[in-house]
Amino acid sequence: MRLYVYVLEAKGLPVKHSYVKVQVGKLKSKTRIVERTNNPWWNEEFVFRVHDCEEEVILSVYHHEDSPGLFGSSGELLGRVKIPVWSVADEDNRILPPTWFSVGKPKAGKFIQKDCGKILVSISLHGSLQDTSSDNPLFPSSNVNSNQAEEETDLAKSQGQKIHDGKHWMKAIANRLEKIFAKHEDVLETCASSEVSGSPSDYEDCGEKQQSDYSFEEAISMMQSRDGQKEFPEDLQGGILFDQIYVVQPYDLNIYLFAPDSKFRRHLANLEGTTDLEEEPWTLNKEDPPLLTRTVSYTKAATKLIKAVKASEQQSYLKADGKNFAVFVEVSTPGVPYGNAFKVELLYKIMPGPEEESGEESARLIISWRVNFHQNTMMRGMIEGGARQGLKDSFYHFENLLAQNFRTLDSAESSEKDQIIASLENEQQSDWQLAIKYFCNFTVLSTICMVVYVIIHILLCKPSEPRGLEFLGIDLPDSLGELVACGIITIQVERVFYMASRFVQARLQRGSDHGVKAQGDGWILTIALIEAANMASLASTGYSDPYVVFTCNGRTKMSSVKLQTCDPQWNEIVEFDAMEEPPSVLDVEVFDFDGPFDQATSLGHAEINFLKHTSTDLADMWIFLEGKLAQSAQSKLHLRIFLDNNNGVETIKEYLTKMEKEVGKKLSLRSPHRNYTFQRLFKLPPDEFLISDFACSLKRKLPLQGRLFLSSRIVGFYANLFGHKTRFFFLWEDIEDIQVLPPSFGSVGSPSLVILLCKGRGMDARHGAKSQDEEGRLKFHFQSFVSFNLASRTIVALWRTRALTPEQTEQIAKEQHDQESSTVLDDAATILDTEDADMSKIYSAELPIEMSSLMELFGGGKKEYRIMEKSGCLNYSATEWEPAKPGTFERSVSYKFNRYVSIFGVEVTSTQQKVSTDDGWTVNEVMALQNIPFEEFYRVRLTYQIEKSGHDHSSCKALSLVISAAAWRPLSTRQESVNVEQRREISPYPMGSISFKDQQEHQLKDWLRETGQEG
Repeated sequence: MRLYVYVLEAKGLPVKHSYVKVQVGKLKSKTRIVERTNNPWWNEEFVFRVHDCEEEVILSVYHHEDSPGLFGSSGELLGRVKIPVWSVADEDNRILPPTWFSVGKPKAGKFIQKDCGKILVSISLHGSLQDTSSDNPLFPSSNVNSNQAEEETDLAKSQGQKIHDGKHWMKAIANRLEKIFAKHEDVLETCASSEVSGSPSDYEDCGEKQQSDYSFEEAISMMQSRDGQKEFPEDLQGGILFDQIYVVQPYDLNIYLFAPDSKFRRHLANLEGTTDLEEEPWTLNKEDPPLLTRTVSYTKAATKLIKAVKASEQQSYLKADGKNFAVFVEVSTPGVPYGNAFKVELLYKIMPGPEEESGEESARLIISWRVNFHQNTMMRGMIEGGARQGLKDSFYHFENLLAQNFRTLDSAESSEKDQIIASLENEQQSDWQLAIKYFCNFTVLSTICMVVYVIIHILLCKPSEPRGLEFLGIDLPDSLGELVACGIITIQVERVFYMASRFVQARLQRGSDHGVKAQGDGWILTIALIEAANMASLASTGYSDPYVVFTCNGRTKMSSVKLQTCDPQWNEIVEFDAMEEPPSVLDVEVFDFDGPFDQATSLGHAEINFLKHTSTDLADMWIFLEGKLAQSAQSKLHLRIFLDNNNGVETIKEYLTKMEKEVGKKLSLRSPHRNYTFQRLFKLPPDEFLISDFACSLKRKLPLQGRLFLSSRIVGFYANLFGHKTRFFFLWEDIEDIQVLPPSFGSVGSPSLVILLCKGRGMDARHGAKSQDEEGRLKFHFQSFVSFNLASRTIVALWRTRALTPEQTEQIAKEQHDQESSTVLDDAATILDTEDADMSKIYSAELPIEMSSLMELFGGGKKEYRIMEKSGCLNYSATEWEPAKPGTFERSVSYKFNRYVSIFGVEVTSTQQKVSTDDGWTVNEVMALQNIPFEEFYRVRLTYQIEKSGHDHSSCKALSLVISAAAWRPLSTRQESVNVEQRREISPYPMGSISFKDQQEHQLKDWLRETGQEG
């Protein structure tokens, strides 16, 4: 038979965080945790299967504690109530009406001497009270007050005492006979550990909580009239999911989100693919204070990992005073793996925001979350991570839908940051306060008393004559008692001296990192180190001396040392100086201080990826530390992190200018729409910006055509093949090596770029890797680039800038510069030593213009860009002239010829060198051509000689060109097969409609036309 147990509420509990465990035989279940009240209200229904009326219903009331105990328990027993099942069977209709039971005191624990309050319970063997409430005259009754409840309790006890022994034995015999005859039946089958209803029972507190006839607005008004003294609840421990300010009144925002006739939930369900949405009407109980609740059920859309599942939400108003609203939502998804072991809890807080200059009101919406586990499970970390990611995905549509209906204000992060810093600075303790707290213990006080006592004794005693082996100046103990006293005093003084020296060393270890303001323009990282909990200890005292080390972009900051504590409180501010490159990862490690000369022991470490957390998450987060010691103690750290760009777009432009020198190509800032699309594609924070992207294919079992995106912090790949989307990204810091593989049949004649990640890094992108070596390193193969040289050069340059340390980058750049300069200078010297016949003179003219005007063609100004574009050079870009040596300047130029100049769309990367001579200037240019046949066998060298003529004006004397195959930089053994006859056949513009000579003439004519001196 089925036994229905209704746990309604409790009153007078000695704690504010409580829950109830219900046990019938071997079957157990428990209620949800109600916080911040001594009079909790649960209103939950439990169903058990019983086979013996001799069994008991055991209700155990527990105090919920945040930190789990040694064996996973998370609460301390307040007391128990035991109700025999046969006492329910003796009631009319076999229903025990709602009755107050005194919670029995436990036999041990800190609540043994306290009044543990009372609990209101109803039990039924007749059926669910939802079905019998209309027939039972007890439930329509209006109220069950305390006196009535106590009388019913005494009555129930007296009825239990008046049961005759004969009746008792008859029941026992009947139960035995029932078991014997039902032996071969499936009587031992149970319906799980308990059959907990998916939503709380509609029966509510003896008829007090009947469905009200009030409208939603009227119910809110009734709560407002009685809700003046209720405190605003704190954010849930899981973190903040959403924090935004909207230009709307708080009351209107509350109506828009939670009113029964609001279209917001319907529109949100359509965006998320949610079906079978059902909203029950809001019900208001008339207790004090009133509580407004409703149940919402729906079917969540299927994902790649989880099929479509049914979910239900129990929504309850915790506060509603007209301007401040707090709605607690408990989400149950029993269909997901381990769904019966946890529930996801959300807290919506709506409060007034800052008033605009125009006088319009604003409302601030904060949504926090946590996972409430009903059972202990080893999958706790996986469940929390999956819930966090699922909530972030769902609130993406939530945010967009709200932004379409209400105008948003700028985030209050900067003001919140200033408030947090100011509050933490005020909470700082002086050295004297810390010293008093540290030295105020029994050891120090007893040692001081002993020393004072001995000093007074010495002053009161007269000098004695030497006895035994004593001599002048040496006074030895005269008895065993004196020897023991001297030993105790010596040990005590030594311990105090050790404590004092340790305190001084810890204060010196603090350094100058705390409170030092960041300097410079760029990305500034501010960390508020609040506290830690459950730090591991290696000392016999059970305490540690922890301090924290932060590392970001190769820079390190350190906190102060907290002595003799496992739950340190820092309240310190650490700021990193402005960084030119946006940081990707913050490494956090906690050490146990062992003195300045001993090696510190790591108590745990963690890595915070800025790309996987929003600014709201970073603003207030608890991170669990990794490591054997940290995981065994479940150590965690409380941080508040703020990452700001104090120079705005200028910082990004300076970063791109720096990258131009590494890449050799001009990099421009992408449009806001392009950046927003890129951020949305990979779910990146809004401060991430796109640098470049290339069309390519990802080599796996089958090549996958897509696009490779390069930003300041990530390398991302995206492909959409017939609706099947593939996307992944990894950090630049994750890359260990980049290799270039020569063309092969498998790569369709195209070179391949192989990116090898470090061990254990980039595991989120492993579905895109071609292979994984024995050491666990992922390999990604990219091929079929439109311009492989440009793509590989850009990727390698960005990787070296991000992944390598400044010293390594400087050393590699120096080695490359020495190698390239020696090679280029040798080749240049070889070419310059050749006779003039080796240089093909393609253009020569005398022009009646000034030399300074003609040199504007190489000046890098708007006129040069306009002329080059008119002459068929697309995407023309040139870096600034930089001095290479005295009298010599260099710059890099890149462009692409249009189809009228070359059908291949040749890309050109050249280095120009400008040298001042006695008669004018000489400009030497070495060009590298891509996307043409035999591109790897030769370079093109141009020489512009600008000299003064015999007239008053300057003139262009000669423009020479030489095309040589394998003249320098031997790139392949096939170069020897390229003979002199082939040199004439190799043209940088094969099948082109315009010769190179004509192209150069067009450039000069366009320039003369610009200056108005043509003809």
